[in-house]
Amino acid sequence: MERIGLIAGNGKFPFLVLDAARAQGYDVVVAAIKEETFPEIESHGAAAVHWLSLGELSKLIETFQQAGVRRAIMAGQVKHKQIFSSIRPDWKLAKLLLSLTTRNTDSLLGAIAKVLSDEGITLESSTWLLEPLLVKSGVRTKREPTDQERKNIDYGRAVATQLAQHDIGQTVVIAESACVAVEAMEGTDATIERAGQIMRSLDSDASTLSRALTVVKIAKPKQDMRFDVPVVGLKTIETMQSAGASCLALDAGKCLLLDGQKIIDAANAAEIAIVAGGD
Repeated sequence: MERIGLIAGNGKFPFLVLDAARAQGYDVVVAAIKEETFPEIESHGAAAVHWLSLGELSKLIETFQQAGVRRAIMAGQVKHKQIFSSIRPDWKLAKLLLSLTTRNTDSLLGAIAKVLSDEGITLESSTWLLEPLLVKSGVRTKREPTDQERKNIDYGRAVATQLAQHDIGQTVVIAESACVAVEAMEGTDATIERAGQIMRSLDSDASTLSRALTVVKIAKPKQDMRFDVPVVGLKTIETMQSAGASCLALDAGKCLLLDGQKIIDAANAAEIAIVAGGD
């Protein structure tokens, strides 16, 4: 039985990968990040769970090599601010960080993938075992986007594409073709929450903007499916509902619906339209 490695961040994503891998007959060795991974990973059927701190790249490599791991998957969020502020790099990672010309997520994780490859460990696509959870093209909910929501989507895609080219963030929030909030290091849900707060702060008598928000979450133009793949969970729908967002636009085939059909059901219950498109 082949052993594969799982570099686990926070959230449900690592658990879904672990379940899928076991169902497909793989033994899974988990490298759990102390600062991020949910402790429940210990009792989820992995062959072994090793706890590492952010920055322990040498230990990660040694752990996988000793376990006979030749292929690995990176799944689950590692907060951007953790990567660039809380990290205590070992000598191998410190050397790698010094070699970077830009300190964004893509450059860092891409360099880590190269180091792993040099050590005989191939980093696979994070969606490799989860293809059924990738959002399919078209309107996924009972309600279709309104004409205004479609205009918001078109405008939001144009803005988000520009941001994504610079690895700033994947999400923008739009109201009547005006950009209300953009994602940086804080994450999607915090961006949506901020957009809701901004709209609530506007003087309703003076404001010309509709309160209805459209959330556009896209993959990067050259999305590396090995890491930082866009994900949406039930919490995203709950956050949208509380923020007054009525429409969610995603990239077909490049965004994971972590809770599967439950996300669509929750959106239908909240009368939120979900549409997936892209180039």
